[in-house]
Amino acid sequence: MIRGAAFFLVLLRTCPYAAFVPHLNKPVKGSSYDGRADGPPNFDSAVAERRRLSRLRAVVTLFFGLDGFVFAGWVVRIPAVKAQTDASASALGLALLGVSAGAVVTMTLTGRLCRTFGSRPVTVGCAALMSLAVALPALTHSAVALGLVLVVFGAGYGGLNVAMNAVAVDLVAALRRPIISSFHAVYSLGGMIGAALGGLVASRMSAMTHLALLAAVGVAATAALAPFLLRGPEPVPPRESVDRAAPGASPGPTTARTTRARTGKVVALFGVIALCTAYGEGSVSDWSALHLTQDLGAAPGVAALGYSAFALAMTVGRLSGTAVQERFGQTGVLVAGGLMAAGGMLVGALAPVTWLVFAGFVVMGLGLSNIFPVAIGGAGALAGPGGVAAASTLGYGGMLVGPPVIGFLADWLSMPVALTTVSVLAALAAALGYAARGAGRQPPEAA
Repeated sequence: MIRGAAFFLVLLRTCPYAAFVPHLNKPVKGSSYDGRADGPPNFDSAVAERRRLSRLRAVVTLFFGLDGFVFAGWVVRIPAVKAQTDASASALGLALLGVSAGAVVTMTLTGRLCRTFGSRPVTVGCAALMSLAVALPALTHSAVALGLVLVVFGAGYGGLNVAMNAVAVDLVAALRRPIISSFHAVYSLGGMIGAALGGLVASRMSAMTHLALLAAVGVAATAALAPFLLRGPEPVPPRESVDRAAPGASPGPTTARTTRARTGKVVALFGVIALCTAYGEGSVSDWSALHLTQDLGAAPGVAALGYSAFALAMTVGRLSGTAVQERFGQTGVLVAGGLMAAGGMLVGALAPVTWLVFAGFVVMGLGLSNIFPVAIGGAGALAGPGGVAAASTLGYGGMLVGPPVIGFLADWLSMPVALTTVSVLAALAAALGYAARGAGRQPPEAA
């Protein structure tokens, strides 16, 4: 013991304290604690940036929920507006095309608006336009007037879908996590809440009062969320991903043209994947109840639950989409999801008993749930807002084409056979997803 103490005293005498513990409480030159830019990033600032991005994510998520809530609130009042305008079924169908026309035209332009003004201001403007326009259908008294105001409503709806997805794609790159499905899950939840509340008040409140209140809620929510969205941090992709994207000198004109052409082809591929998914979603929403009542003799109330089961499965699938994408990757989600949807719809279309049809719809909903968000996210990762706009326009086209094609084939052949085309396109989406492997891949989660 005494010998150990003596040795320690000799060590202290030969090595002064300042040399024994060099710069213990002093900043080391070039470290993250001396404020130099060449050192590693400051931990506190990185945590603060992560928190700011998380708050921005919450705001964008609420815009997705608002979009679904307002749109579903309008949909449940279509019967009342039809009675008010005294429109026939065919006239109403033509008027409802106004939503599609306004959405498709605006989607093609919104990518350019986002590049010029920024995705977040365009998100706020389109949310305000959609919220204000949702009150207009209740003021119309003819199918023509209804169609015209629905063009305005569709313009706000379509522009909002492109702009907020562009912001979401930027957040995916900045947070380095495949969170795109979580936004679409909240859109689905907003739609379910909007439809449920609309159904509750439908017998107690006129369409004019309901849609006016819906507009007020939408405008108030947009005004409350806008400052947080506009003043939030600009999502910036990690430096290493930027360095990988542009190593060395700028590419020459020929290389740039080749890259743009290749990018355009892959964006179109993602757009077709989105189209295949939307074809199935639109077909099930419009024809599932008729299939259950006409082909299986289900009661109307039971038949209505078929689409509810499908929609609930879609929501659950999207809520778990981030974990699924982190586990299986973009290609795994597209391929496995497409094959699941194809098998589920085959069962839903051809099964002879109601409970088995319900099971098929659930499997199909789980399979389709993440394909559309992943396709839109992949297109946006490759080409920014323009990619989101192109893929969204193609995807929305699938939702437009699906229902009439199913109706034509049902008259020509039969409803079960017509619904099998959904399986064919879901399988096509799986094949295209495999062909697009590695393209537009979401960045991996930060360690």
